[in-house]
Amino acid sequence: MAEPKIAVYGAIVANASIAATKFIVAGITGSSAMLSEGIHSVVDTGNGALLLVGLKRSERPATAEHPYGHGKELYFWSLIVAVLIFGVGGGVSFYEGILHMRNPQPLAEPMWNYIVLAAAMVFEGTSFFIAWRQFGKQRGETPLWQALRRSKDPSSYTVLAEDSAAIAGLMVAAAGVFLSHRLKMPVLDGAASAVIGLLLAGVAVLLIRESRGLLVGEGVAPETAQAIRAMVREEPAVREVGPLLSMYVGAEDVLVTLAASFDPATPAGEVAAAIARIEERVRGRFPKIRRIYLEAVNTADTRAEAAHCR
Repeated sequence: MAEPKIAVYGAIVANASIAATKFIVAGITGSSAMLSEGIHSVVDTGNGALLLVGLKRSERPATAEHPYGHGKELYFWSLIVAVLIFGVGGGVSFYEGILHMRNPQPLAEPMWNYIVLAAAMVFEGTSFFIAWRQFGKQRGETPLWQALRRSKDPSSYTVLAEDSAAIAGLMVAAAGVFLSHRLKMPVLDGAASAVIGLLLAGVAVLLIRESRGLLVGEGVAPETAQAIRAMVREEPAVREVGPLLSMYVGAEDVLVTLAASFDPATPAGEVAAAIARIEERVRGRFPKIRRIYLEAVNTADTRAEAAHCR
């Protein structure tokens, strides 16, 4: 979990570095969009801290009460992060924008807004680059959208989504400040704040949807399941392979169970050796699969069952 933490630390430093500045400038200029951006940065800073809590708690070893470990702690805390983005980031920004649109106030010293927005873009861009590099290592040659859908590590895709929303929000805020000042229509600054709120809410809904699937219990992709069953069939003594059941119990931890019917003439010792070979091949191709429960039936001696856990 060391590498995912790098992206989270980068996001915390970037957001903490500009949050206070945004609030100060919002107070000086009266910009609603800048105030929304300040709220956004505070929420993102707190979200980074919550992700670190989730990463730390997910690394705790298995216990009698939690025999499969605590990997799903990360999914829980990522759900809390998504809810905060929706409620605090998106909700407050949208509300502030509506208030400013109903009672628009002209901007004072808009140049400060541009300076802070430019600095924020540098910080957010740096954080995005760090998150993008870490995610790139994970996805390899997989297309971006497909990799995002398949990723089960909230510490990487949450930071990436937050930084993407932050950069888009900065562009919206800059456009709102510029048009409000240039056209002498302060209502546009409030409109920019409302748009930022909707943007954050949209990102939060996507994160909530992914967290829900992982918490409920999401398995490996169908093509992965087919590949594993094909590996089991490669053993000469295997006659039939049952359905494969799987579930992510952590960002880097998958539980897989299936039953294989062996030739009744196969001694139990050879069945155990075949199971070991199958596990080695599966883990070699799919490193995230750490727990494999392969049940062998119809052997020569008696029902043989092997369960190997890392």
